[in-house]
Amino acid sequence: MALRLCCAWIPILLLLPGLSAGGKLLVVPMVGSHWLSMKEVVEELSQRGHEVVVLAPEVRWQMEMTQNYKVVTHPVTQTLEELDNAFREFVTVLLTDKPFPLNAIQAYQVSVEFFSTFFGQCKDLFHSQETLRFLNQSGFDAILTDPFFMCGAILAHHLSLPVVFFMRGLPCNLHFSAPQSPSPLSYIPRTFSFNSDHMTFFQRVENALISLLELDYCNGLYGEALKLSSEVLQRDVSLTDLLNSAAVSIMRFDFVFEYPRPVMPNMVFIGGVNCAKEKPLPKAYEEPSKPDKQGKE
Repeated sequence: MALRLCCAWIPILLLLPGLSAGGKLLVVPMVGSHWLSMKEVVEELSQRGHEVVVLAPEVRWQMEMTQNYKVVTHPVTQTLEELDNAFREFVTVLLTDKPFPLNAIQAYQVSVEFFSTFFGQCKDLFHSQETLRFLNQSGFDAILTDPFFMCGAILAHHLSLPVVFFMRGLPCNLHFSAPQSPSPLSYIPRTFSFNSDHMTFFQRVENALISLLELDYCNGLYGEALKLSSEVLQRDVSLTDLLNSAAVSIMRFDFVFEYPRPVMPNMVFIGGVNCAKEKPLPKAYEEPSKPDKQGKE
């Protein structure tokens, strides 16, 4: 069941030019749990006759590959120890209970450091002329990427290829604001507010204040990505420029479990892709319960 849910959107991807008859797809994943969600979909695309190439750093953090698709690596300067330490510090800060606004400030600071460490692998990619030459000469039809670190989005613009986003979400509400989806402040809590969709008046004021700061702190969070994209594309680039060109945005969560909101036609929800593979029900639960002497269950 989980695999069917994972791949329910594949017919949409196949509508992209050049992919309907078995195309050549470049996959630019994100490390860690993001790759675990994408891996089965990539394998399914490969089994359906598409030529799939996964672009990955030589030093891979929590990324197990299989032989069902081609893997192209590029050199990086980071070590596994550096990546481990950055992630450990990131999680520690996020799980520490602090009052507002201290929680938001510390979460932002550690997020900038976390992003900088992992985004270094993307900068190494664009410094590898051999890898870029291979990508330019390979004739890909489209890119499938998780845009959280923006690397795949930058590469799609560089190669002038249609891009499919595969994601859970982005900071600063970018996954909704970039495609220009309305996002009412009265019941859509902002990142770092830690509110629910049922907010008091003062929580709504807090929500509005955070929304005013979103563009500034996201520009700071993605500062290195914006700098690199401007260098690569030889023009000024905004976060919206990088994200609003997606042909399809595959949202790997269930709309009914989120806050009611209007969305754009190219946003497809695939709740279930994050679920673990189903296991057989234990025998003890398959056997019907026996009634007691009074005939009760």
